[in-house]
Amino acid sequence: MAKFKSTKIFDGFSTVFRQWKADETHCSFLHGYGISFKITFEGELDERNWVWDFGGMKRAKGTIDGMNPKAWMDYMFDHTTIIAEDDPHLTLFKQMHVEGIIQLRVIPATGAEQFAKYIYDKVNAFVFEETNNRVSVTRVKFSEHNKNSAIYGQ
Repeated sequence: MAKFKSTKIFDGFSTVFRQWKADETHCSFLHGYGISFKITFEGELDERNWVWDFGGMKRAKGTIDGMNPKAWMDYMFDHTTIIAEDDPHLTLFKQMHVEGIIQLRVIPATGAEQFAKYIYDKVNAFVFEETNNRVSVTRVKFSEHNKNSAIYGQ
């Protein structure tokens, strides 16, 4: 049986990261982008005839990592430096965070593809619980300055 889908774009974030394993390209250096991500929601309609409330991240009852979902997005991606947990210079980045030079966020891996997966995993678990299993995230498209993108999901 077919299900309804809706999408929401989250944008306005400035994020710095590096892909330390990309040692033969400039991507191994710290670099930043204006980023956005488009989330595709799928499920049955609610009593308002919505798959997902487009303002639902602000009004949510549930949390992502203990934060309101919109606040989590800002915390993770707005003027932050995101470093992979296996980066050989992680200690240096942690020191810069302590010194107030950067707002450090450490995740399993970096890069557009990994960011798409990271967002998918975090938001899907939240949405599924928030809607009592009625809605899931089926796709996340992560974009760097509207020129490069990566998709995780269907």
